[in-house]
Amino acid sequence: MFIEERDYRIKTGKLAIFLEAYETLGLPIQTQYLGRMIGHFTTDIGELNHVVSLWAYDSLDDRARRRQAMFEDRRWQDYLQATTDLIDVQSSRILRPSAFSPLR
Repeated sequence: MFIEERDYRIKTGKLAIFLEAYETLGLPIQTQYLGRMIGHFTTDIGELNHVVSLWAYDSLDDRARRRQAMFEDRRWQDYLQATTDLIDVQSSRILRPSAFSPLR
């Protein structure tokens, strides 16, 4: 299993707008194509206005296939258009569970 950690720094004052757009426009599409959300979080202490999502994949090829299918869906393009001006910085990391991790 691989876990993708996606981190978005949202522009100041735009977090609630981003979360609403994600919940109504982005999440249904991601759930359809990506399938296995592990969690979705916002920061409360430390650097604020961050959104972190975790998605599980069987392999990097599985991730690539799922994300490609999602990108080909017009609804995903509409979601990206609706949120582009709300995001300041975004990053992505691929995590592999260690042998003793409860998530394997």
